Amino acid sequence: MAPRWAAAALPSAALLLLLLAVASAGLSGYFGTKSRYEEVNPHLLRDPLSLGPAAAGSRLPAACAPLQLRALLRHGTRYPTAGQIRRLGELHARLLRRPAAAAAGCSAAADLAAWQMWYEESLDGRLAPQGRRDMEHLARRLAARFPALFAARRRLVLASSSKHRCLQSGAAFRRGLGPSLSLGSDEVEVEVNDSLMRFFDHCAKFVALVEENDTAMCQVNAFKEGPEMRKVLEKVASALCLPVEELNADLVQVAFLACSYELAIKNVTSPWCSLFSEEDAKVLEYLNDLKQYWKRGYGYDINSRSSCILFQDIFQHLDKAVEESKSSKPISSPLIVQVGHAETLQPLLALMGFFKDDEPLKANNYVRQMHRKFRSGRIVPYAANLVFVLYHCDQVKTSKEEYQVQMLLNEKLMFFHHSNETISTYADLKDYYKDILENCHFKEECALPKVNITAVDEL
Repeated sequence: MAPRWAAAALPSAALLLLLLAVASAGLSGYFGTKSRYEEVNPHLLRDPLSLGPAAAGSRLPAACAPLQLRALLRHGTRYPTAGQIRRLGELHARLLRRPAAAAAGCSAAADLAAWQMWYEESLDGRLAPQGRRDMEHLARRLAARFPALFAARRRLVLASSSKHRCLQSGAAFRRGLGPSLSLGSDEVEVEVNDSLMRFFDHCAKFVALVEENDTAMCQVNAFKEGPEMRKVLEKVASALCLPVEELNADLVQVAFLACSYELAIKNVTSPWCSLFSEEDAKVLEYLNDLKQYWKRGYGYDINSRSSCILFQDIFQHLDKAVEESKSSKPISSPLIVQVGHAETLQPLLALMGFFKDDEPLKANNYVRQMHRKFRSGRIVPYAANLVFVLYHCDQVKTSKEEYQVQMLLNEKLMFFHHSNETISTYADLKDYYKDILENCHFKEECALPKVNITAVDEL
């Protein structure tokens, strides 16, 4: 028979696990770009191959057949970067250095000191096993959603960023489709195309005036020093029994990231989660969204304008498919799948005008932005996907209606701005984006200004 103390310990251990699970459930909707894909599609927690509830008004005319699918994917769930791992190790080491007497009266610090620091810098942003599953399951769901396009012996063009996590995501996507499509078997057959998947690296104006310019992130830095973050900082310092001077916004953010990574990678609730309430999580999500907004979204025009090279490439391939169809030729590229980053998708969606709030996200309007459209975790979680589908339709009233398009973000139909419908004629869509298609020239947009002006003036 178990000793009485052991029997008493069981319920308390179970209670701790329950409390941690509740903590994680309350926080998981606020992890920003480190969010699980299941946060935007909760039905996948029950069945990872489910296509989910049918969207109202999503039916196409019966006489429409898909001609081409262009999918832009963010890589699957990844490990933290080396920099994040170093900062987490630094915070963990501080807790380990605490005197035993001080730690004894501080349960959160003791729990975290006992936590095993299993991340190694060599993991540096690599694809996690869950990330491979993300991609394999996504491939199978897209094949089930568009069986005619993914039929046997259809040609798949697969491209990727040069980053290892993207190449591995591309290979996992291909594995998910099985042997039926005409594909190679080696990872090297995934084409590397950084000019499209990492266009931001090749845009000198973006690199100089945003990426490498600290003043461009002034709103982010102001929020780190603001009252909302100060309150979170003080609360975390108190929970860890540390002087508040020993913490800063970056270390607190790393602790929050540790909570998100453990859930995404291992599907466990980390003891790091116990440091945060749902209100804290909302503040930290806003910090993440501020960075995305000013570095990848609407903050500066160059963020989105740098993506016009990708936007135009999408329409060039759609144009080609339309021309081939009109000439009764087989579609040369019925499936084009490209794997990039949150930083690939977010600027493109901003270029197209999606998720734009009436008021810019700033350090001083956190409360007013509580119901903002721009929430990066809802837009570009791990395995995020933006899909363009071109259809040929028979039995139409006008020739313009013969070619139609749908867009899906994270497997949900999007409403087009010009019609507020989930389907558009291809001609109307091109007309709506005519200015970007004709007048956004990557080389000119990304050229550095010849005169020496400040980033704020230029951007």
